[in-house]
Amino acid sequence: MRLETTSNGPWLRIVMPVLNEGPSLTERLKALQPLRQQGAEIVVVDGGSQDESWARALPWVDLLIASQPGRAAQMNAGAAAQTSRKPQGLLFLHADTRLPPNAIALIDAALRTKGWGRFDVRFDLVNGRMRMVASLMNWRSRWTGIATGDQAIFMRSDWFEALGGFPDQALMEDVALSGRLRALGRPACLHEKVVTSARRWQTHGFWRTVLLMWRLRLAYFLGADPAQLARDYGYAAVPPPAHASIAVMAKAPVPGFSKTRLAPLLGDCLAARQQRLLLHQTLHTVSAASMDAVVLWCSPDVAHRSFRALRRCSSVQCLAQVPGDLGARMLACVQHHFSMADAPPLLLIGTDCPVLAPGHLQAAARSLSSHDVCLIPAEDGGYVLIGMRRAVAEAFEGIEWSTPAVLAQTRERLVQAGASWAELPTLWDVDEPADWQRWQALGRSRLTHTSSA
Repeated sequence: MRLETTSNGPWLRIVMPVLNEGPSLTERLKALQPLRQQGAEIVVVDGGSQDESWARALPWVDLLIASQPGRAAQMNAGAAAQTSRKPQGLLFLHADTRLPPNAIALIDAALRTKGWGRFDVRFDLVNGRMRMVASLMNWRSRWTGIATGDQAIFMRSDWFEALGGFPDQALMEDVALSGRLRALGRPACLHEKVVTSARRWQTHGFWRTVLLMWRLRLAYFLGADPAQLARDYGYAAVPPPAHASIAVMAKAPVPGFSKTRLAPLLGDCLAARQQRLLLHQTLHTVSAASMDAVVLWCSPDVAHRSFRALRRCSSVQCLAQVPGDLGARMLACVQHHFSMADAPPLLLIGTDCPVLAPGHLQAAARSLSSHDVCLIPAEDGGYVLIGMRRAVAEAFEGIEWSTPAVLAQTRERLVQAGASWAELPTLWDVDEPADWQRWQALGRSRLTHTSSA
């Protein structure tokens, strides 16, 4: 196996599972950008984040997808994702682990003679105890031929496929796959070090964490259930996938018609372009959430070339919004949906929230199993999502739309209607110039550069 030029497509795929990684994710992904010029592609797999991880990842990756939470499921999804060309090698990288600058060359050299391998590790907390832990991890790995995820395991793609990927288990998936790989050949144990986070030792205490790791590993080798070990480790139970239909309220990106409050800063044409970018980003998010049917409710009609292009290149259904204020238009969407027999719950969103993620959509859909309505509030006093398991018309009546009173008035209407509701954590949307600048601070996704509809 030899490193190929980037003009022929990616040689190595870096698969990174993420879940609520916070602001540090941006710096982690920025640090990987030079590797993309050396023949690597970056695939990030989100396991249901409800912070800004989804939006933060978009500018820095070749592909951003969502899956069920759990590192095994996420890494398998990343390895199987379809891109322009199948990579020859796979590197599985935890979000809190940093590669050495020459990682691509090191992996290339290792995979010429070995089918798989891993790096030595050190921690970002430099003291005698953590150096001892890292040394023991590296020595044990050399002796046993077993690697852990913190050591940035890499392998040939055909070996990974032949073994069926990571086993479907909640913990020790790296140890289990290493055992299978070892049966095919000993690993390349690289002396160059990756740097991983010591945050668990800092949070839970050094000796408590060491004893927990030893106990879990011993229990695993004695046949304990990985799901129970994951609970002992502190992982939450994985919820089942939720199901709901999604209605997206979208304005055509027409200068002077959409994003008019951005026009004083950007001008009419560029403000309309931001609307188009937000539309494409929203549909990417909705698609990644793997929900039921998606309907794009178009204003002023479905004739704009952006909507025509979406119908040609995707399965999204486009319908025209009815006349009237925002409440009347949203109510029409809700009534249209629930007029169908056995209609599933419905999530109603706009296109103004760049930090809305598949994890938010899944959480909203799950909440509707026990509530009539779900709301994701917006910082400006409105909401970025309203979900319903039955039509609650009162939620759209007598609301002072586009004011800070929207959310409070909606709550009042729900009380009057006798409807139960859940509220998820507050997000923010892009309406004013300050919102646009905040969006720019997150960076731009590659979708914003490639979408031309």
